[in-house]
Amino acid sequence: MRLLPLLATVASLLSVTVAQKPHKYTTFTELSASNKGTRGTVILNDQLFNELTLPPRNYTSVVLFTALDPRFGCVLCRDFQGEYDLVASNWFRDHPKHDGLLFTVLDFSDGKATFQKLGMSTAPILMLFPPTTTGSPSEHMPLKYDMNPNDPSAAESVARWLSSQTKHAVKITRPFNYVKLFTLIFGLVGTATLSKLAYPYLAPVMYSRNLWAALSLVAVLLFTSGHMFNHIRKVPYVVQGRNGGVSYIAGGFSNQFGLETQIVAVVYSVLAFATIALCLKMPRMESAGKQKVAVMAWNLVLLVLFSFLMSLFKMKNGSYPFFLPPLIA
Repeated sequence: MRLLPLLATVASLLSVTVAQKPHKYTTFTELSASNKGTRGTVILNDQLFNELTLPPRNYTSVVLFTALDPRFGCVLCRDFQGEYDLVASNWFRDHPKHDGLLFTVLDFSDGKATFQKLGMSTAPILMLFPPTTTGSPSEHMPLKYDMNPNDPSAAESVARWLSSQTKHAVKITRPFNYVKLFTLIFGLVGTATLSKLAYPYLAPVMYSRNLWAALSLVAVLLFTSGHMFNHIRKVPYVVQGRNGGVSYIAGGFSNQFGLETQIVAVVYSVLAFATIALCLKMPRMESAGKQKVAVMAWNLVLLVLFSFLMSLFKMKNGSYPFFLPPLIA
């Protein structure tokens, strides 16, 4: 006979528990619908957070711990808030009754006790509280989202994370960005108008063969001297030599220094200029005597610089087989 009162007590407790589950869930869905800000989001405080996460739970809740007050200067909080609101509004649009998934926000100004209890010293932090079904302690532990501050599509990342951790398929549809469209249209129109107005002044420059020849020559000198190699390998400018001096020539053809590249580029440019002068300038000289002297001078420049260039190659690798007088390393 003593078993009957015990069974009655257990039944009453179960009935209270069963009655509390839908009541608590309904309370938060009503709070979500009454939010004048982002529809689909529940604004929490310490008391509401405790009620939301207190087991048993027959729903999934997402809690964003943030600090939006300008006094805290949390730029990431403000940036992430818009992405989180986008996820919540998309879910509420497709699921007006929430269907067991609640999106909530706990600001530091409204939940200082909760922040201290959880040992949180930074924000934003996104946590997922799954439903409790078996009553095991592991179900009471929330799942933490790995925040990436440089993620330009944080809403899509959060949606994928929620879909992988829960049974809910969260989808994101961003609103059409009319500001970006109009900015692009006005930018194209402005660029076209400016180009048309400036074309009479820019056309002589754009069609100048000397300009394009000079630009091409500079590009060739940069790439043949090893400029890209320096950027890829991050080579040093110079290094300290064995005798305490400065070494500006790296041994081996697979190594080089920054100063070495500049020296080779200068040698190449002077050689190119000497060749251009011999081909284009010398035939136009009217005086035969001056022409002969200029040709000899430019040929001497070619001889000396080519000899110096061969010497550099010999310094890099002692087995280099070529040389050119009068400078021999």
